[in-house]
Amino acid sequence: MANVAIIGATGYGGVELIRLLHTHPQVRLSYLSSDTYAGQRVCDVYPHLAAVELPLEKRDPAAAGECDFVLLAVPAGGAMEVVPDLAEAGARVVDVSPDFRLREAALYPRWYKFEHTCPEFLREAVFGIPEWHREKIRSARLVAAPGCYPTAVLLALSPLVAEGLIEPNDIIVDGKTGISGAGRTSLRLDYHFPEADADVATYRVGGHRHLPEMVQELSGLAKAEVRIAFAPHLVPMARGILLTVYARPTAGSGAAELRDCLRSRYEGEPFVHVLPEGKWPHTKWATGTNNCFLAVGDDNSTGRVIVVSVLDNLGKGMAGQMVQCLNLMMGVEESTGLAVPAAYP
Repeated sequence: MANVAIIGATGYGGVELIRLLHTHPQVRLSYLSSDTYAGQRVCDVYPHLAAVELPLEKRDPAAAGECDFVLLAVPAGGAMEVVPDLAEAGARVVDVSPDFRLREAALYPRWYKFEHTCPEFLREAVFGIPEWHREKIRSARLVAAPGCYPTAVLLALSPLVAEGLIEPNDIIVDGKTGISGAGRTSLRLDYHFPEADADVATYRVGGHRHLPEMVQELSGLAKAEVRIAFAPHLVPMARGILLTVYARPTAGSGAAELRDCLRSRYEGEPFVHVLPEGKWPHTKWATGTNNCFLAVGDDNSTGRVIVVSVLDNLGKGMAGQMVQCLNLMMGVEESTGLAVPAAYP
C-alpha cells in the first residue's frame, strides 16, 4: 500500500484524481492540499465525493514529501516551486503541469512567459505517455504527464511518424475541447455558460502552448523537423476532446496501411482502441475513462488521410494518465483503478 499525496486537490484534475484513487486497492490517500479550501473536508467542498471525508490542508511540500508518491495538479509555474523539495525528501512525483514537459529551458519564456527555475530537472523528467515510455516511467523519480491535446495527438500520430507513413512537415490538427480544459478557477468571460453555450469558438490559433510538446515528441520519432498547423476550438460540453488530423501519406500509404500500423503498435494496450474502417468515435464513449479511440479514413478529394482521436481531457488527458503512470511506478498492474466503463449518456 503506497501513501499518496495530491497537491492541487480541488481543481478539476485533482478532484478526478481523488475519485479514481479513493477506491484504488494499492493506494492510501494520505495528504491533500488546497490553498482555496484548506481546513475543510473534501466531501464538504465536493458533495459528489460524499464517501471521501479526508481533510484539505494548506500546501506544504515537507508534509507531502513524507508520502511515497506526490501527484501535482497545479497551474503552470507551480510545480517547479515544489519539485526540488519533494525530490530532496525522496518522494517520487507525477506532475501534470507543463513545468517539466519541455526539454529546453529556453522555450519556457516564449510559451509560458516565465523563466524556468530548476532546469536541471528537465533532463531527468520522463514524458508521461505509458504507451511510449513505459519502462522509463517504471523507474522514474519525476514523470511529466503531457497535456490533454498532446496526448490525443501523440497517441494518434506517433506510430505513423515513427514508421514514415505520413509526411512530417505537412500536418494539420483541428481540435475540439470541453470547457473543463480551462480549469476550475478560470473566470474568463469566454467560459461563462451564456457565452459558451450553443457556441463554438476558435482560440490561440498558431500559438497554443501545447504545440511545442507535440513537435518535440514527434520530431524525435521522425528524426526530422515536424511541422503542425494547430487550431483548437472550445465547444459547449463539460469534458472531452476530439481531434481531426489531416496528413499527407507517403508513397504507397493510405488509410488501410495507417490503420494497420496503429493496430500493430497498440495491440494489447488496455486503453488505446483502434476502430474498424468506417467507424468514427464520439467523445461520450470516453467520458470518465482512461480510454483513447482512434479512427482512420482516406480523403479521396485531396489525397490526404484523416485520423480522428478521442479521449476525456480529465481522464487519459490528465488524471487517468497520471494514475496509469503511478501504477507503473508502484509496480502494480497498469490498469488498476482504471478499468471502468464510460458514464453514458
